[in-house]
Amino acid sequence: MTRLTGSALRVTVFIGENDTWHHKPLYSEIVHRAHAAGLAGASVFRGIEGFGASSLIHTSRLLSMSEDLPVAIVVVDTEERVRAFLPQLDELVAEGLVILDDCEVIRYVGREDGPGTAGARGRKS
Repeated sequence: MTRLTGSALRVTVFIGENDTWHHKPLYSEIVHRAHAAGLAGASVFRGIEGFGASSLIHTSRLLSMSEDLPVAIVVVDTEERVRAFLPQLDELVAEGLVILDDCEVIRYVGREDGPGTAGARGRKS
């Protein structure tokens, strides 16, 4: 498992949920590539409403014509590792927004597999 504390870099990718890469959801391709690159972690967040460079509003409201909701993929790791991953994002993201933010990792702890490890509430069972 990657150890990560202190100064880090966060890359956030804003795309549409219907964006694809070789007939597969683009957000899924980004997450799988981040995993294969050994990055500390990646999460996908689905928005309920938003707009981007096209100025078209996408919303989850029932009467809306849009189903292509905004999606944000967030990846955090060391600056070196995130910057090494940027060429892959350049290849994948044809439309959208990619931003970088400095951040500080306070706590980064995963669960271990097996008996006697941390349960859902973070306590040993």
